Amino acid sequence: MTDSDENYVYDEVSGEWMPASELAARASAENTVEVRDAVGNLLADGDQVTLIKDLNVKGAGQTLKQGTLIKSIRLTGDDQEIDCRYPGIKGLVLRAEFVRKR
Repeated sequence: MTDSDENYVYDEVSGEWMPASELAARASAENTVEVRDAVGNLLADGDQVTLIKDLNVKGAGQTLKQGTLIKSIRLTGDDQEIDCRYPGIKGLVLRAEFVRKR
């Protein structure tokens, strides 16, 4: 028995009519990007990471040393880039391959 209050929409990919809520859930699942660190751990917004190698920061004239703790990362939508905050460096974006989840 189906719920008569549910709106149905046509899914062009599958060629079927389906509930709007199911189609919206499927679309949001397709838009999520999994970001993994250097050892394969799944990263999420707010995680703390540690650098696994020394990194020269372009434009800042600084080197971030191996073992540096970066707090509260944000995912950018790219599967290899994370947005970070670090004292003295604005707009720091790191590659996920150079960090390890803490």
